[in-house]
Amino acid sequence: MSQLSDRDTRHIFEKLRIGVVPERALDSYAVGIDKELSEIDRQLTLIKDGEGQIKFLRGGYGSGKTFMARLAVERAHAQGFATSFVVVSPNDLKFHRFDEVYNKVVSGLATASCERQALSDILDRWIGGIENKLIHTGTDEDAPDFDALVAKRLADDLAHKTNGKAPADFVRVIQTVFELKQAGDLATANTLISWLSGSHNVDAAAKRRAKIKGEVSSRDAMDYLRGIVEIVCEAGYKGLVIIIDETETLVRMRADSRHKSLNGIRQITDAAGSYSRLLWLFTGTPEFFDSRRGVAGLTALHDRIRFEKDGDFASRRQPQLRLPHFTRERLIEISKRLRDLYVPLLREDSTDQDEVHERERRHREKISDAYIEALVDAVTAGFKGDVGIVPRQHLRQFVNSMDLVRDEERYDPHVALKKKGYTPDKLTPQEQEKLDDKPGLAPTDDPDALVPIQDTW
Repeated sequence: MSQLSDRDTRHIFEKLRIGVVPERALDSYAVGIDKELSEIDRQLTLIKDGEGQIKFLRGGYGSGKTFMARLAVERAHAQGFATSFVVVSPNDLKFHRFDEVYNKVVSGLATASCERQALSDILDRWIGGIENKLIHTGTDEDAPDFDALVAKRLADDLAHKTNGKAPADFVRVIQTVFELKQAGDLATANTLISWLSGSHNVDAAAKRRAKIKGEVSSRDAMDYLRGIVEIVCEAGYKGLVIIIDETETLVRMRADSRHKSLNGIRQITDAAGSYSRLLWLFTGTPEFFDSRRGVAGLTALHDRIRFEKDGDFASRRQPQLRLPHFTRERLIEISKRLRDLYVPLLREDSTDQDEVHERERRHREKISDAYIEALVDAVTAGFKGDVGIVPRQHLRQFVNSMDLVRDEERYDPHVALKKKGYTPDKLTPQEQEKLDDKPGLAPTDDPDALVPIQDTW
C-alpha cells in the first residue's frame, strides 16, 4: 500500500464521517475486488484501442457500487482518460431528455489535473496542440492570419474526426471561444463554454456573438457528445469514461417517466459502439436490472444486457459486471486498513510529542482487532444480520470511534459498545426500506406492466 498524502488521508476520513464515498485514494482500502477491477481495466484498454463500450455494474444496496465507480474514475485518470461522474436524480435527470444527460456529463468533466468543470482546460489543451502543429509545419505564429488558420483547423479537425456529424453551431461556438480568448474576453468565452456544456441559462448577447440561437436540444445532444469525445481525445487524453451512478433511482419514478428513461438508456446502449474511445459505466441494483419496473420491463434492452449465470458462476465479461457480496471478513479487513491509514491524523493539531505518543498508544490498544470484530457484529445485528447493507453505517461509526479515542483519554469504544450496543441511526431511504422489508415502488405503479418501446430523442 503506497503512502498517502496528508491531503488524501484527511479527504478519506472527512467523507466517511458523513457517510459518503471518498473521491480519491480509494485503492488504499479496497479489499476483495481485484477481479472486478481487472474487468474495468480491460474496458479501459478496449476504448483506448478505439472501441466504444458500455458496461453495467450490478450489486445490491451496500455492495460498493459507488465505491467501485469512483475507483474506476481514479484508475481512468491514472491511465490518461478524462471522466464524468453523474448521479441519477428523479428531479433533474431523465434519460428521455438527453440534453439533460449531456449537460450533466459535460459539466462534470474531470481529468487528473482538473478535478471539476474541465471542459475549458480540455479546449485550451486541444487548441494549444493545433497551434503547435501549425508552428511545427512552418507556419509563422506572428503572421496576421495565424489565428484564422487555427480557427479553420479547429473546424476541419472536428469535421474529419466526427465524419461531418459535428453540428454547425458546435463548431461556431468553439471557433468563437478561441477568438474571444485571443482577444482577452474571457467572460464571454466562459459564457459560451457554459452553452457548449448544455446550459439553458446563457446570455443572449453571448449567443449573438457566436451567431447561435436556442440551446443544445435533446435531439442534437448525441452529436454534440460525439464532438466532445473527439475534442477530449485530440487534447491528448486516451478517451472518455462516463459514470452514471444510482440508476436504480429510475425504479421509483412514475411509470411514464420511467418508461421513457429506460428507452433512453436503450438508445444509449444501441449507439455506444459507434462512439470511439467512449465508455459508459452504469451502476444499478438487481431490482433495477431484473424487475419489470426496470430493465426487465423493456424487452429490447433486457435482451441486450441480460445477466447470465451458471449456478454461482457469472462471467465478468458480459454486459453486467456483478460485484461480490460484502462478507464479515471483508469488512473487518477494510476496517483494519482504515485503522492504519488514520495514524497520521493522530499527529494533527499537536506539537507535543508526548501527547502524540499517548494518542498512538490509545489508538493501538483501544482500536483493537477484537473491537473491530465486535463492531462489525453489532452493526450487522442492528440490520437483522444482513452484513451486505451495513458498510456505510459501520464505517461511519468506526471513524467516530477512532475520533473519540484520539480526543478523549477516558473513552473506551469496546466498553461503550458492550454497554449500549448499536442502534441504526440516520438511515438513508434505502437502508430504512431494508429494515422495513418494503421496496420503494412508485405510487399507482403496476409492477407487471411491460415498458413500451419508443425513441425518446
